Amino acid sequence: MYLKRKIDSFLTAWKADPDRKPLIIRGSRQVGKTESISHFASFHYESVIEINFVRDEKYKGILADGYETGSIIKNISLLDPGKQFIPGKTLLFFDEITEFPEIAASLKFFCLDRRFDVICSGSMLGVNYRRIESNSVGYKKDYDMFSLDFEVFLWAKGYPENETENLLRHMRELQPFSSLEMEVYHSLFLDYHVLGGMPAVVAAYIQSGTFEGSLETQKQLIADYKEDIRKYALGVDQTRIVNVFNRIAPQLADESKKFQISKVASGARFRDYRGCAEWLADAGMVNICYCMEFPELPLGGNYDPDTFKLYFADTGLLVSLLDDESQEDLRANKNLGVYKGALYENMAAEALVKQGYKLYYYKKKDSSLEEDFFIRSASSLIPIEVKAKSGKTKSMKTLIDSDKYPDIRYGLKLSQNNIGHENKIYTFPSFCAFLLKRFMSDFHPAEEE
Repeated sequence: MYLKRKIDSFLTAWKADPDRKPLIIRGSRQVGKTESISHFASFHYESVIEINFVRDEKYKGILADGYETGSIIKNISLLDPGKQFIPGKTLLFFDEITEFPEIAASLKFFCLDRRFDVICSGSMLGVNYRRIESNSVGYKKDYDMFSLDFEVFLWAKGYPENETENLLRHMRELQPFSSLEMEVYHSLFLDYHVLGGMPAVVAAYIQSGTFEGSLETQKQLIADYKEDIRKYALGVDQTRIVNVFNRIAPQLADESKKFQISKVASGARFRDYRGCAEWLADAGMVNICYCMEFPELPLGGNYDPDTFKLYFADTGLLVSLLDDESQEDLRANKNLGVYKGALYENMAAEALVKQGYKLYYYKKKDSSLEEDFFIRSASSLIPIEVKAKSGKTKSMKTLIDSDKYPDIRYGLKLSQNNIGHENKIYTFPSFCAFLLKRFMSDFHPAEEE
């Protein structure tokens, strides 16, 4: 079962561009990269040459005579004379290039040659990307692929594409949803996050109509992630990175949610673990949310790189790490229990990253003043507060009303509440989080006039 993905339209537009360059698709394990590329290729090319450098190690010898297109084609044909290279109608799909990053040096020559289209992909590209980038800078195009977001989940459930336009219209007009809409969308939203966005999990759920088997698939993915750490991380860093990965869920359940190295292992010191969180982020396993030094513009550079929170890149993986009792209660009764705050924050972080936002939060030292996330408009810094239910927004009100924070004029609240606007705070249901960037693109609040 193939699930329609957002990359489908991107690939079609890339193919239609007469000046297209070789494409590198980055994304973590099992987000559907290979399946989406193969699906696209089957409709747009007479010949598809797929080379997986994990499965087909013999092809690591195709650079023996250099990086020129003709030399590579000759060597591929030498290894498999049955492969057809039809100029203008052939796609070369180099998969798992993390195992053979040297192939990236050939992209310049494919780009200049222009007879054949090239797509490269790999699960751990972020970890080795600097090496790949240096070999192909200026001669390729990048695309970051994630697991399914809530919009694609709705497509998988059979909702039409214009369903998103209905949600967005409510947000733009600040028109509350009906009680039925709130109930249905919220239920779908929780189903989506219990499952996560891995296409194999979602496809099985769509076909069976139940959560059966989803937990086993998620736990296998966690095991695969840890195996990737042991395979690609160097030396003693392997154990430290695994230790950090194992402590994300417990620390998110803590009230502060700040990631503390001292709680990773006995006697752990920050300097020994420097870079571990960044490695996990580069691998696409986690999202890092940095603490701002002060809530003001600009966002870039205005943060402490040593103070951060860690969220799972896919909330379904966080759900799979909950204790057995919480698992059963969540899947059977939609009860988030003591983890509800952590889960809703992770949901919001995931939605923001999938829209292209970087993550920042603020915690004032020696104070209860804290805000979950921040984005910006052209002229304002915008705090985002996430509530599992409804809840008060004391910190947000302080940030908006105080003269100490002139860049903050209004705030956004994500909760179980309906759409509303009061005291310079715009409230949206959590299931609308995936639309924030589209909403902000033409949002002109009274507070900025």
